[in-house]
Amino acid sequence: MSDLASHESVARKPRDVPTDSRSKAWGLTAILVALYTVNYGDKVVLGLAAQPLREEFGFTASQIGLAGSIFFLALTMSGLLTGVVSRWGSLKWILAALAIAWALCMLPMIFAASLAVLIVSRFLLGLFEGPSSALIHTATYSWHPVAKRALPGAFITSAASISKILVAPALGWVIVHHGWRAAFVVMSLTSVLWCAIWLTSWSPGPYGAEHDASVTDPDGTSTASPIRWIALIKTPTFIGAALAVFSFYTLTSVILTWLPSYFEKGLGYSRLEANTMFGIPSMVALVAMFGTSFLGDRLMARGVSSRIHRGLVPGFGLLACGIAMVSLPYIGSPAMVVALVSLGYGLGTIVFPLFNAAISEICPRDKLAGTLGIFLAFMTAGGLIGPYVAGRIVDAAVNPADGYALAFQLIGILALIGASAAIVLVDPRRDAQKIDTLVRTATH
Repeated sequence: MSDLASHESVARKPRDVPTDSRSKAWGLTAILVALYTVNYGDKVVLGLAAQPLREEFGFTASQIGLAGSIFFLALTMSGLLTGVVSRWGSLKWILAALAIAWALCMLPMIFAASLAVLIVSRFLLGLFEGPSSALIHTATYSWHPVAKRALPGAFITSAASISKILVAPALGWVIVHHGWRAAFVVMSLTSVLWCAIWLTSWSPGPYGAEHDASVTDPDGTSTASPIRWIALIKTPTFIGAALAVFSFYTLTSVILTWLPSYFEKGLGYSRLEANTMFGIPSMVALVAMFGTSFLGDRLMARGVSSRIHRGLVPGFGLLACGIAMVSLPYIGSPAMVVALVSLGYGLGTIVFPLFNAAISEICPRDKLAGTLGIFLAFMTAGGLIGPYVAGRIVDAAVNPADGYALAFQLIGILALIGASAAIVLVDPRRDAQKIDTLVRTATH
C-alpha cells in the first residue's frame, strides 16, 4: 500500500461515494467560489471607497488603515473559533447565516457613515467573515479526495482574483457613477442572493466529517479521531506554512486596502484606471494558481512527494514575491511598478491553495475545519498590521509614491522570511505519516 493510500485509510476513507459525485462536486465548488467572491468583494470595497471616503469625510490614510486593521483583528479572533462554530450546526445553515450577517454589516455605512461607524461595521464584518474561509474550504474538500484538493482549492482561492478582476472594476464603475454607498448596497444584496441559491443546492460530500456522521459503523464505534489540535499545530508543516501565509496575507491586506490608492495617488493614474488595474495582479495570480495546482494534483496522483509541490513550489513562489516587493523603491517607471507588483503578487498567491491542501493532507477529516480555522487565523493576523502600518508610512512620507513603495518593500522583507521558513519546514507527507502513527497508537 502506498503512503497516500495508507494515509487515506486512517479516519479519512470515504464510504458510499455516489457515482455522479464528480459533476456534483464541481457544481457545488462553483457555488462556494461564488461565496468566497462575495467574501472578498466585501474586503475590496473598502479599498475602492478609500479615496471617496477621505474626500467626503476628511479621513486620513492612518484612519482608513486603522479600519482595515480592525477588520483583520476581528477576522483573526473569530477564525480561531472556527472549530467551535462548526459544531453549532450543519455547514449549510452556518454558511447561510454568515452570508446574511455580511449583508447586514454593509448597512450602517449606507445610512449613517462616520469614522466610528466605519470602524464598528468593519469589526463586525470581520467577526462574521472569520470562520468562513475554513468552512468554505472544509465544504469544498468534502467533495474532493486528499490527492485532488489543490485544484479545487485553487478555484476557491481564485475568488480573490475574481473579485479584483471582475468585481472591483464593476464596483469601481458603480462608485464613479453612483457613489460609494451604492457599492455597499450592491454587496449587501449579493450576499442575500447567494443564500437563496445555496439553501436549495447544498448537500454534504463523501469526503467530509458530515458524511461520516450520517453513516453508522458496523461495529458501532466512533469515527472521531483521537488526535488533538495541538498535535497538528505543532507539526513543522503547519508552522512553516503558517509563517509563509502570514507574511503573504500581510501583503494581501495592504493590496486590498491601498493598491487602488497607490496606483492613483502614487503612480498618477486616474481613479477609474486605478480601479480597473486593481485586477491585473490577480490575472497573473490566476495563471500561477491554476498552473501549479493542476500540476501538483497530477504529481500527487503519480506518487511524487508533496514535499515538492505542496512545500518547495509555494515556498519559492513566495521567495520570488518578496524579491519583487523589495525592488519597488528602485523602479522609476509607473508601468514597471504595476508589472512588478503584479508578477510578485501572482507568484506569491500560490501559497494559499497549495498550503491549504498541505494542511488538509495532515489532518483527520473531523479535525479539518478546526485546524484550518486556526491556520487561517494565523494567516489573517497579517492583516492586523498591514493596512495600518502602511497608512502610517504613507502619512509620514515626503510624497505618496515614496510612502507606498517603502510600505511594499518592508512587506517584501517579511515575505522573504516566511518563504525561507516554508522551504525548510513544510513536508506534508512526512507529517501525515506521523499523525497517522499517533492515531493508530491511540486507537489500539
